[in-house]
Amino acid sequence: MRYDVAIIGSGPAGLSAAINAKIRNKNIIVFGNDNLSNKLVKAPSIDNYLGFYEISGEDLKDKFKEHIESMDIEIVNKKINNVYAMGDYFALMSGNDMFEATTVILATGVEYGKPIKGEEEFLGKGVGYCATCDAPLYRDKKVAIIGYNKESEEEANFLSEIASKTYFIPMYKREGLMRSSDGLDSSIEVINDRPVQIHGENLVNKVELKQQDIDVDGVFVIKDSASPKSLVPGIETEGPHIKVDINMNTSINGCFAAGDCVGKPYSYIKSAGQGQIAALNAVAYLDKLKIEQKKNS
Repeated sequence: MRYDVAIIGSGPAGLSAAINAKIRNKNIIVFGNDNLSNKLVKAPSIDNYLGFYEISGEDLKDKFKEHIESMDIEIVNKKINNVYAMGDYFALMSGNDMFEATTVILATGVEYGKPIKGEEEFLGKGVGYCATCDAPLYRDKKVAIIGYNKESEEEANFLSEIASKTYFIPMYKREGLMRSSDGLDSSIEVINDRPVQIHGENLVNKVELKQQDIDVDGVFVIKDSASPKSLVPGIETEGPHIKVDINMNTSINGCFAAGDCVGKPYSYIKSAGQGQIAALNAVAYLDKLKIEQKKNS
């Protein structure tokens, strides 16, 4: 099945894009999570969202959820790891699953932390962002998972069944300390330390931490969102942000972006507005394609 619009991200930008595309009778799919936006639910008070004064992030999330449910918009709880432009459509990869869409709207947010030294240098040479995608390459080898969220524990468990040794380096607050009691397989070694640099020659061979070094064959960095360049090969960026024009067009035809991932200010209401613009222009792009196809038929 090929969707008209695939939306990656379920924060204000992604949901605004979804409702505007749905209103215009487009066949959409939205990828995100049950929280809608981890950043949003953590906000204690939001004062600048028009119509909602002194509302908590959790309550605003509930309002968003109520709105999309009233329009029968469902969130697909899958992480998209790569988006490939295939000419007249896009292929979106999530582990072993592939989805097709004529247009894509990126509403992935932005990672606030800088990449680890060596992370970008060794991307594809031992550094990856999806354990379920690349796990077969590390059968009977030593791997480290640097996890920025709770979901990274699932990736670590998956890898532990294939790798000879799995290290887990949590970059977030965790309940408990070690292994199975907090959702990790008993074979996984938890290292409560901070990574400094990923080392290697042609391929990764070591992770340098503040207090120790560990020899590994591969490193997976599991974050809520990947860098735009690793997500969409060939997309133009400006620093950590996706480059867009006033209509939210990216450098790739049929691919749009909105919200924090396109730059500051990082504001919920700005993101919602840009999501609407992205959706309207995705719809216009689709309508133009239909007219061209009729002319050529």
